[in-house]
Amino acid sequence: MTREARRAPEARVRWFGLWDSYFVICYLVTTGLVFASGVPQDLRLIAIGALTLVVPWYAGLGRPLMLRHESDRRNTVFPVGLFVLFGVATAADLMSSFALFAVIPMLMMSLATRPALVLGVLGNLLPVTMMWLQGGAAGRAVLFVLLASLLGIALSALLGLWIKRVVRQNKEHAALIEELRQNREQVARLSHQAGISAERERLAREIHDTLAQSLTSIISLVQAVDAEVEAAPAAARQHLALVGRVAKESLVEARAFVADRTPASLQESSLAQALRRQADGLTAQTGLLVRFAVEGDERPLPMAVNVVLLRAAQEAGANVRKHADARAVDMVLRYGAGQVGLRVADDGNGFDGAAASAAERDEERGAAGRGQVESQGQGDGGGFGLRGMAARVAEIGGVMSVVSEPGAGTAVEVKVPLEEAADEER
Repeated sequence: MTREARRAPEARVRWFGLWDSYFVICYLVTTGLVFASGVPQDLRLIAIGALTLVVPWYAGLGRPLMLRHESDRRNTVFPVGLFVLFGVATAADLMSSFALFAVIPMLMMSLATRPALVLGVLGNLLPVTMMWLQGGAAGRAVLFVLLASLLGIALSALLGLWIKRVVRQNKEHAALIEELRQNREQVARLSHQAGISAERERLAREIHDTLAQSLTSIISLVQAVDAEVEAAPAAARQHLALVGRVAKESLVEARAFVADRTPASLQESSLAQALRRQADGLTAQTGLLVRFAVEGDERPLPMAVNVVLLRAAQEAGANVRKHADARAVDMVLRYGAGQVGLRVADDGNGFDGAAASAAERDEERGAAGRGQVESQGQGDGGGFGLRGMAARVAEIGGVMSVVSEPGAGTAVEVKVPLEEAADEER
């Protein structure tokens, strides 16, 4: 149970502890006044006995009733019994009327407002009535008691309304605390689910951009070796050596991925060097002419930017290898004012960008209807192609554009803003 959930009942118990102290004081003062009064001893004993019976009546029935704030037949039994005991005590000794300071609040806390006010008025009129019945309805004493009763009625009404308001506010606060607790639990649960979904998405992208692509390259190289093992043994051996190198690199990437560290290709080299090795690897695996260039002044970049640009180059190269049927690829890393960009362009088959966008929107609507999200790449059966790349770029505040036409090749460009430019402008 949270702290807020425990606070409401603790606050009610603490508040009733103060009320219990006030009730004890009222009882002691009233019984003391009755004990010192000048009425016959037997009447004093009756009055003190009736007042004393109020204590267990309140402790056994009234207090639990007030703490629970629930309505049942005890809400009628308790105030009626309380009023009867007070009436007996007042009939025996008018000094017992001082118990009204405790009786009125108890009536207000255990009854609805209107019945509580009616009993409060009757309780304040009871001393005057008893005085009149006992034959003392003359002189200033009666006038004084009558005025005191009228003042008591007014004070009882105000006190009752105030008590009802406090009780209502306590109920509202308890309800708000409970609602806050439930909302916090729901937020925590949703945050946990969102975290799990985000981590799954991250793992899927990492696996796709590293292990899945490496395995695809290994499969392609093994198929090439199978075709060359008899006709061209030397070429087969070269391809086998390349298989071993790709496998070793994949193992290093997998270990870094499991340890959640920087990609191995960026640990001891710059982004430009890692991209150049990526271009050379694409040439070795496919025989394509891959030209890599750096434009602008090379400078250190945040590691998050380095990782995203490297993964974008890997994904673009994988799409070229699997789908483009290209002859040449241009990979350009641009350092500009306030941004860094990467452009990968091929002269392959290309595709209809408008049709691909419409298909992607249809796929998103279908995924939403199934309650899941799937990414569709450039014909990538794995489902984490261009959309996964765009998600990576968006996470660091960048933008990605894809320009392609059937028969005219494809150009993928990523631009990432850098904070240092904003600092220089200021």
